[in-house]
Amino acid sequence: MLPLRVRPLAVLTAWLDPPQRLGHTPEGDRKIVPVAGGSVSGERLSGEILPFGGDWAVTRADGVLLLDVRLTLRLDGGALVNVAYTGMRHGPDAVMARLAAGDAVDPSDYYFRIQPRFETAHPDYLWLNRLLAIGVGERLAEGPRYHVYEVL
Repeated sequence: MLPLRVRPLAVLTAWLDPPQRLGHTPEGDRKIVPVAGGSVSGERLSGEILPFGGDWAVTRADGVLLLDVRLTLRLDGGALVNVAYTGMRHGPDAVMARLAAGDAVDPSDYYFRIQPRFETAHPDYLWLNRLLAIGVGERLAEGPRYHVYEVL
């Protein structure tokens, strides 16, 4: 097998507003979580997450939370970048109950991964349109924080 190589891209930290809970739909327990803002920091990307993004999340019958997120970044210097990602979070029932209660939980105790894609027209960041990325998440009190890596 060929090795998978990655390099750090950025850390995204999102601040969330209270979710809109749709209840149990045919897909699972659906909620829409507004993103109020946040930050992005890294050697090649630095700036803020703008308000009005959101996560159209669903928890499946097996307890897996599926993410479907859209965000807009405004990088230092004004460049706008659309970020869309899917992902999943799951773990042992006791760990997930602690997360749901708002307790601090070691991120190594659960699985939280995303697959972000980037889209921009800004000439300094066109390279973002041509890369694949993966992220490892952790849940903080104000929202998720993702450590995002470029797949080389």
